[in-house]
Parts: sequence; structure tokens; C-alpha cells
Amino acid sequence: MIQQTLKTTSSEVSTTRRNGSVWDYLSPSRLNLWMRCPLAFKLRYIEGVRTPTSTSMFLGKCVHAGLEIYYRHRMLGVTLDRQDVVRRATEIWDESVAQEAIPFKSTDDEAALRNQMGSLLTTYLVQLPADERRPRGVEVTMEMPLVDPQNNEDLGMPLLGVVDLIQQAECGDQIVDFKTSSRSGPPFEVTHEVQLSCYAYLYRQLTGKAESGLEIRSLIKTKKPKIDCNSYPARSTRHFARLFRIIREYLDTLHAGRFNYRPGWACGMCDHRETHCKQWCG
Repeated sequence: MIQQTLKTTSSEVSTTRRNGSVWDYLSPSRLNLWMRCPLAFKLRYIEGVRTPTSTSMFLGKCVHAGLEIYYRHRMLGVTLDRQDVVRRATEIWDESVAQEAIPFKSTDDEAALRNQMGSLLTTYLVQLPADERRPRGVEVTMEMPLVDPQNNEDLGMPLLGVVDLIQQAECGDQIVDFKTSSRSGPPFEVTHEVQLSCYAYLYRQLTGKAESGLEIRSLIKTKKPKIDCNSYPARSTRHFARLFRIIREYLDTLHAGRFNYRPGWACGMCDHRETHCKQWCG
């Protein structure tokens, strides 16, 4: 199983205990946050400023947990029915609410969001083809040294990523990522390019072969839930060249210690805009 292969390889790479430093590893989420706003990156990963989990983020985590339950059973040749998946995800929901102290406005709001989780999972499972192949990996942790494919230079930091699903396809393995979203949108590949290129790099380094393609499966939180599946081709040399140029710039920023405030569309969703950013915004 690919799951076992990837776990074994990852443990061989990580020989030292991490201490939480930004120099320990790079991940797609770290890189994307730095690209969006270096100051927000500094607050999160250097100064350790934590923000509470929003109800929207919590919903997404629980939906992911439900999909993981389904696909882990599929790896064993067991197909859970929709009601069982929702029941198991609801049990995780109740446990997690107590652990994370999610700030629901009322019990009715929590019940509505929990029901939305069930509707999203049900809608996703209903549309699956009856002949869907077994996955080769679920929630696969992959870690490899960052070595620039163009010149074989080791950048001195590992790349770490967790892939939601590695699915068997006709021409090889397909890398799949699940997302929850409030609305449908055009399938702009560039929106997900960094994450997908990181996953493809890790997969190739660990398996020695190229992915057959990549896919984003979005569970849309509309009144009547819907599923958007957008497929993208295997990564090209240009994708990896762009990725490593971004990574080099990221590493230069760490060395220089410059983390500037970067205003933009993401500020409207940032928890720091009314606190830590005041000194920058005026």
C-alpha cells in the first residue's frame, strides 16, 4: 500500500524532534500564508499568536473527518452507508466542540451547522460513482528534503504536506484535495497552484513516478449543497520552476527577518486587522 510506503519514508527523513521553529520545515499552508501577508505569517508562526477556530473552519474540519472515515474504510474494502458516515462524523463533532470551545452563538446555530455537515457529506457520497476504485492513501503525511529540480541544490529545509486522498486512476495515481466553500467559483488553477505543486513534488520524490493528475473536490455550503470537482493535469517543469522561485524568496525573507504588512482582499477575513495591524494601518 502506498500509505505504508509514504509513512516509512517520512519517518526516515525526520530524524530530529521539531521545536516549532519556522526553520524546521516548510508546508503549503505556511507558504500560502506568507504569500498572502508576511506580517500574518510572522504573527502565527514566529510570535505564536493564535486565533480561535471559526465556526466555518470547524465545519470544514469535521467534513474532512467524515470523508477520512469513509475513505479509510474504502481502503479496507468496506463501503459505509451514508447514514453511518454522518453518524460517525457527528460523534467527532460533539467531542471536538468540547475540546476546542467553538464560539457558537446559540445551540440552534450549532445544530444548524451540524446538520449542514451532514448534508454536505450526504451530497458528496450520493454523487460518487458505484465503480469508484479503492484509494491508495488517505490523509497521507509526506515529507522530503527540498531539492531544486533545475540544479539539484538542497535548500536545507524539508517540505511537509498531508494529502487528503491518493486515488487510483487509469493512468496512475491522482492526488485529490477536499475543500469546503461558501460558493462555487471558476476553476482557476492558479488559485491552488502552490498547494498542488507541493503535493506533486512530494509524491514524485517519495514514489519515483509522476502523478496522473490532480483534483480539487469542493463541497459547496449553499442552501442546497453541491459538489464541484475540478481536475488539473500533472505538474510540468514550469510549475516546479515557479514553485522553487517562490520558496527561495520565502527563505530570503526568513534570513532577512522582514515581514511586511501586505494589504489586500484577505484583510477582510483576518483576525489581526483590528489588533496587531493597527500600527501598520494607522
